[in-house]
Amino acid sequence: MKKYGFGVDVGGTTCKIGLFDNTGVILDKREIKTNTENNGASILDDIVASLEGKMADAGISKDDVEGVGIGVPGPVKNDSIVCQCVNLGWGTFDVAETLSGKIGLPVKVGNDANVAALGEMWKGGGAGQKNMIMVTLGTGVGGGVIIGGKVIIGEHGAGGEIGHLCVNYEETENCGCGNRGCLEQYASATGIVRIAKKKLVSKTRPTVLCAETVTAKDVFDAVKEGDQVAQEIAEEFGSYLGYALANLAVVADPSVFVIGGGVSKAGEILIPYIQKPYRERAFFANKDVEFKLATLANDAGICGAAKLLLDAVGEE
Repeated sequence: MKKYGFGVDVGGTTCKIGLFDNTGVILDKREIKTNTENNGASILDDIVASLEGKMADAGISKDDVEGVGIGVPGPVKNDSIVCQCVNLGWGTFDVAETLSGKIGLPVKVGNDANVAALGEMWKGGGAGQKNMIMVTLGTGVGGGVIIGGKVIIGEHGAGGEIGHLCVNYEETENCGCGNRGCLEQYASATGIVRIAKKKLVSKTRPTVLCAETVTAKDVFDAVKEGDQVAQEIAEEFGSYLGYALANLAVVADPSVFVIGGGVSKAGEILIPYIQKPYRERAFFANKDVEFKLATLANDAGICGAAKLLLDAVGEE
């Protein structure tokens, strides 16, 4: 008998919702606005209304639904308890129990970067692999570490927070987390802009880049055109990220690094700038790890959330 499941990816602007069959085929996708007013008090109710509306539209009863997997932007413990989601206004509470009580279905919860990694392992750049590190280069740097097909979550739900590896002990400016010298300060889109502005202040050669308006996309567009200053910015970015991944590899021993997020839209030109410094510093047994671009884009979160649910059902 055919069964179904939902994958939900909760972001600060929108909630993406996917309906899957129990073989992992996406049957329907939709988005709803994330209402962060009153500390996100209505977010779960809005999700329930959308899920119930979809079941009604598709003629699916709750008896045919395995449950709901959901990714949220914050640390998560035991596939259930969210330990503060600043972007949503949520404090610490049991999202799985609360959502399950509202919709009457089993619920599994994961950190958004972790479930995106699961999605890419399942259907994207890491398909067919069981040991993988996903790096998400956006406004910040997110990540997910998967060993033996399972996401590393840790004691406090903060496993895989690779953006907060310290990569520069001499840094004087604070990261958004309050620490200094985090990878996020150099390898995120905003970090690339930060490197670029410092480089452009002291530029001695012609470049198409402008310090006042430069973006990460501008940097890699200029790299593609052979701009030497842009190439130096890309090399500095790549060194921070490549060296950090070499440190991670000696702990997690992945078969592949999957690079996603907005910065990854630069395409394959990104990979050598990360891979070269990685191989310079990697332990000999880890040197031949593959580097691939993520392929699921905005579907990674809903796919991974659904995978989180289906794996849990399969273990019961």
